Amino acid sequence: MPRSTDAFWRRAYAEAVRIASVNVNGIRATHRRGFADWMASRDCDVLTLQEVRCTVADLPEDAFGGYHAVYDPGSISGRNGVAILTRRPVAAVRTWGADVVVRSPGEPATWVPSDDPGTLARGISRYATEGRYIEADLADVPLTVATLYLPKGGLPEHLQRPGRMREAPDGGAKYRRKMHFLDAFARQLDRARRTARANGREFLLTGDLNIAHTRQDVAAWRRSQQAEGFLPEERDWISRQLSPRRLVDVVRRLHPDADGPYTWWSWLGQAYAKDAGWRIDYHLASPGLARRAVCAEVDRERRGVRLSDHAPVVVDYDL
Repeated sequence: MPRSTDAFWRRAYAEAVRIASVNVNGIRATHRRGFADWMASRDCDVLTLQEVRCTVADLPEDAFGGYHAVYDPGSISGRNGVAILTRRPVAAVRTWGADVVVRSPGEPATWVPSDDPGTLARGISRYATEGRYIEADLADVPLTVATLYLPKGGLPEHLQRPGRMREAPDGGAKYRRKMHFLDAFARQLDRARRTARANGREFLLTGDLNIAHTRQDVAAWRRSQQAEGFLPEERDWISRQLSPRRLVDVVRRLHPDADGPYTWWSWLGQAYAKDAGWRIDYHLASPGLARRAVCAEVDRERRGVRLSDHAPVVVDYDL
């Protein structure tokens, strides 16, 4: 990073900047459980959301609180949808070609074209209209923040056993689609990270990656080794994105020996009560930003109520 940019970071803030990633699993449902109250009390500077799952016309009046928002609802009704909420309007916003919704406090939502994302990596344009990815350049600090909702996927055909699956066997179609997405997104992620660095910006990827990386990230890891989200090839993909010179798993850096902290629990059974969860929601930061992370927490509930089947991942960065 250029020295002038590093000096900017040292003097930019006297206090930590708080960034949270939340898979809301439906913005209307999570608001009924107290999301607006959580947003107000947590006082985040940046919020990234996944699975907003709402058309623009159906967004609640206070969907994004008092934040400026950029939102890609995607084209699949009732599914996906990602957003970035900030204190000030962002300097630029990029998707993989889809238009985005811009909404400021007290003003109607408007559709705007994405800023130029540059040349997209091979294979990524297939997912351009699904509402899975947004990245934005913050206006007040040299930081690019991205939010991702990665496909859940499925099992390869040889692991599909009728009668032991909640869904009907599909011959491995969802598995193959996820692996294609991972290949394409790895190339796109590398471009986004390098572009941010070339522009003197740190880079942060947040979101629901639908993959648990290590044994520490799944409570029941022994019996989950042939489960979607914890397959060896999925875990290897996470490993390839991480290195001291590329991206750093911020929560694991701050909690190196902890089980979890888990971020997702099934609604079924006693998984939540027993904390039998998975850590599949991440902050993956460029090395300079990762070094500035001072506190990482998972908000399991708000006043005794779960906001979603996921929990917010909140990190303070001392800038």
